[in-house]
Amino acid sequence: MNRLEFSPKQRQVLDWWRQDGFDAVICDGAVRSGKTFALGLSFFLWAMARFQRQRFGLCAASINGVRRNLLAQARPVLEGLGFKWEEKVSRNEVTLRGGGRENLFYLYGGGDEGSYAAIQGVTLAGVLLDEAALMPRSFVEQACARCSVRGGRVWFSCNPAGPEHWFYREWICKAEEKRALYLRFTMGDNPGLSARVRERYERMFQGTFYRRYVLGEWTAAEGLVYDFFDEKAMPDVPEGEFARWRISCDYGTRNPASFGLWGEMDGIWYRTGEFYYDARECGRQKTDGEYVQDVRDLAGGRCIETVIVDPSAASFIEALRREGWSVRRADNRVLEGIRRTAQALKGGKIVICRGCRAAAREFGLYRWEEAGEDRVRKEFDHAMDDIRYFVMALEGGGGSAAAYVERDVF
Repeated sequence: MNRLEFSPKQRQVLDWWRQDGFDAVICDGAVRSGKTFALGLSFFLWAMARFQRQRFGLCAASINGVRRNLLAQARPVLEGLGFKWEEKVSRNEVTLRGGGRENLFYLYGGGDEGSYAAIQGVTLAGVLLDEAALMPRSFVEQACARCSVRGGRVWFSCNPAGPEHWFYREWICKAEEKRALYLRFTMGDNPGLSARVRERYERMFQGTFYRRYVLGEWTAAEGLVYDFFDEKAMPDVPEGEFARWRISCDYGTRNPASFGLWGEMDGIWYRTGEFYYDARECGRQKTDGEYVQDVRDLAGGRCIETVIVDPSAASFIEALRREGWSVRRADNRVLEGIRRTAQALKGGKIVICRGCRAAAREFGLYRWEEAGEDRVRKEFDHAMDDIRYFVMALEGGGGSAAAYVERDVF
């Protein structure tokens, strides 16, 4: 195993559990700052040093997130240290053995309000919650309540959100009261991050996202959501053959409907065309069958790989499937979708082409609410929603899509 280099902040994470006086640790701050890797490794080492035949919880917004961001990074290091790793994928559990000890680690996805039921009733010696700010309060509190074994501790990592976020108010602001060690990370705390990569990330974000994901601040969202978008810089549709085609749909009956046509060329997805219909403005609501025809017209005879649709549009999804279209229900996490869309736009992974007038118009009008919480105004958001659905489908969509969103796993 190659020798690992750790920053002073990462060493604090690796050693904090050897100290008395803390029941929890909170690591927040910039993306790519090394907090997730250090926290995950420390969690496993603590469990194996202090417990025998106990159960632990590993949590993220999804179980795939646990595997990608925690297990994939920790496993080779732990095996290099002599631990024996046994994973039962179908049961979402890992058994770790070493030094005459054996412990069981359960994997949990805490992405929605119903997730708390999965962890309810189990007794744990410790729990790690990665991306804690993306989880519902009900899940986080249920996970913390499960740690009833003597000597049990809770481990958190997250990227900042707004200062009104419940996790910031209840845990970070009350860290001393909750006997939690609070450590704020910057990109400088990751010894594996080159200056070139760091500069790329600094260019990738602006406004609210820059302050949160580069500076690591819990700051309120304000102004235009995509304040960097320049309508004048929209390019023409590139010449040449597109390798794949997809369509994204924000469905509306009384509200506007927005569909986007996307083509992939050389690893970049271009929004080459769109359909936009405002029933109020036109004075007539369309049927599902008419919208299916609009999808067909937008496709223009192209081979469409999949149609990504607003998950609440059940009747429209069924109408598309009856007509033979391959349909994927969109991931409707708004804030995560906005973050990924901003990153994909800034990184040149998606491009909005000239002629997509509805999208261009909404980019100039789509704003944050002014109440201090992370909410966008429910206006001028229909093309914004279909673009967000498209980007959220890329991470799990195969091919080069996984490169569109980089996680701070090291």
